[in-house]
Amino acid sequence: MFAEAAEAPAAVGRLLASNAEACARLGEMLRAAPPAMAVTCARGSSDHAATYAKYLIETATGVPTSSAALSVSSLYDAVPKLDGALFLAISQSGRSPDLLATAEAAKKSGARVVALVNDEASPLAELAEVTLGLKAGPELSVAATKSYIAALAAIAQLVAAWTRDAELGAALAALPDTLAKAWEMDWSPAVPGLKGASSLYVLGRGPGFAVAQEAALKFKETCGLHAEAFSAAEVKHGPMALVGRGFPVLIFAQRDQTQKGVLALADQLRADGAQVLLAGGPASDVLPTPPAHPTLEPIVRIQGFYRLANALAVARGLDPDSPPRLRKVTETV
Repeated sequence: MFAEAAEAPAAVGRLLASNAEACARLGEMLRAAPPAMAVTCARGSSDHAATYAKYLIETATGVPTSSAALSVSSLYDAVPKLDGALFLAISQSGRSPDLLATAEAAKKSGARVVALVNDEASPLAELAEVTLGLKAGPELSVAATKSYIAALAAIAQLVAAWTRDAELGAALAALPDTLAKAWEMDWSPAVPGLKGASSLYVLGRGPGFAVAQEAALKFKETCGLHAEAFSAAEVKHGPMALVGRGFPVLIFAQRDQTQKGVLALADQLRADGAQVLLAGGPASDVLPTPPAHPTLEPIVRIQGFYRLANALAVARGLDPDSPPRLRKVTETV
């Protein structure tokens, strides 16, 4: 896990170069025939990348974006009405039967199927109209790291090409170097406070919610630690009742319209006695992270988090590469 997460900057550099022409062509197609809606199709870490896609697509283009319930096609044999929709299938392996069934049904219904997939020889890549390879290379650890970061970068590259956002495009070119800086930053001071924890919240908002979801999964997968992800707005609607003195809360902030509210929430939680770990913002001395374009800051934050997750797993006496009862490729029907 440690070695593969460290490879993320190089993977992002490869995919940005490799997919530039395909993204430009896809962007032209989407501008010429704007989709009425976009649908994402994914599970696990890839589904957290789909959350990132939802926020980027809806805020940048206004196109409503929703997540497909895979069993609707794979088990219930329902036929979706997706004529003209953009269908984004996101996967490391591109081989899960329910994902393939859903993508095939979308294609038959007239959707434009775009695959963001690490295995470019997979069945998913074969059935897609456009394939954007994640270029992460082999990933042996059960916990996805570099392939997740690559998926986020591929989504940002697609949206930048679609909207012709030159500022985001320039920031993407600098992203590999920024990720490398993030990997070298030390989050180990957070380990002692989490080593004996039994439960925690992970919070983010907007595109930052996508990495909060991913971090919560990694806490469960690699650290044997019960973690729940919430939007920094949604947590106020009930879950805050469980936050007592010493309760750990990891918060991801980025410098966009959500920052003020997220930082105010961090202050409120501190005042209530919670153990707040903040990545991004003026009080981020425990979890240092380099600045980037606000849209890309969640990607930078999760790069630093992976180093923390690996260290915490080892501190808790666990092997982050081999979580119990899990396999690298999960094939659900």
